[in-house]
Amino acid sequence: MAVVAVLVRKPLEQVSGLLRRRFHRTAPAALQVTVREAINQGMDEELERDEKVFLLGEEVAQYDGAYKVSRGLWKKYGDKRIIDTPISEMGFAGIAVGAAMAGLRPICEFMTFNFSMQAIDQVINSAAKTYYMSGGLQSVPIVFRGPNGASAGVAAQHSQCFAAWYGHCPGLKVVSPWSSEDAKGLIKSAIRDNNPVVVLENELMYGVPFELPSEAQSKDFLIPIGKAKIERQGTHVTIVAHSRPVGHCLEAATVLSKEGIECEVINLRTIRPMDIETIEGSVMKTNHLVTVEGGWPQFGVGAEICARIMEGISETLIPEELSCNKHCLLQDKTSKS
Repeated sequence: MAVVAVLVRKPLEQVSGLLRRRFHRTAPAALQVTVREAINQGMDEELERDEKVFLLGEEVAQYDGAYKVSRGLWKKYGDKRIIDTPISEMGFAGIAVGAAMAGLRPICEFMTFNFSMQAIDQVINSAAKTYYMSGGLQSVPIVFRGPNGASAGVAAQHSQCFAAWYGHCPGLKVVSPWSSEDAKGLIKSAIRDNNPVVVLENELMYGVPFELPSEAQSKDFLIPIGKAKIERQGTHVTIVAHSRPVGHCLEAATVLSKEGIECEVINLRTIRPMDIETIEGSVMKTNHLVTVEGGWPQFGVGAEICARIMEGISETLIPEELSCNKHCLLQDKTSKS
């Protein structure tokens, strides 16, 4: 009320000036978008842009998807473009691959990538190898997407990370988004790519909100496949991760900065083809490398990064590699034992 009283006693031109100073300098609220919403936006924009794009999978239509990633798409595009399938991964993955060979651009959703093992022949032999085996005459523009990695209470057979599995296979491109910006830009690039692309999402990240930059809100926004992003600049150690562990690494970097250790955190974004140049450039600066992932320690993404770094810049580094696996126990600092 004190502010109102002052305004009333001022001449009109002074009142308007005070209003401008008090209110116009307030910045608009940042747009918060969850990873789930970002993937949904990306698919929606590509379905609208290209009539050859369609989505199929278990419960993706009327139920809006098991994790509600396809919410609203069936109501907007109908049965012909948002297709519910029987519980047969081998069957509907084969249909999707055939449709891609015929010139369409299918998005094939696995309810979890653990179920993609039921369709591994279609993904690897039918999709990934066809361009090579046809001498470049037949492309297979298809997206395989769904949740990947561990989650809460889903048991061992539903907790695997397939980044190294599919990253090993020639003919595939493999992306692994962390943020909402990653998710939207990479799903759109994957749909437009003329090669089969595996999009490894993370169930635990679906509901996490991120600030979406203004450029990422454009329908023309794309993130190039094969390009990593430096999420935090640093000079002492390079930390490379993908998917959910990127967030853990940024948290660790904040803690370490209080100890005088400045970490450079790299978000891989793409597993295959890997942006080794960005990693090399960072390691040349820091001389130290840590890799973090959600997969198993042997033959993993981190092992590939270490091998490529040692091949590329080994003369400038002293190799000292330590793998922290299930045999390396970490004690909780709150433990009383």
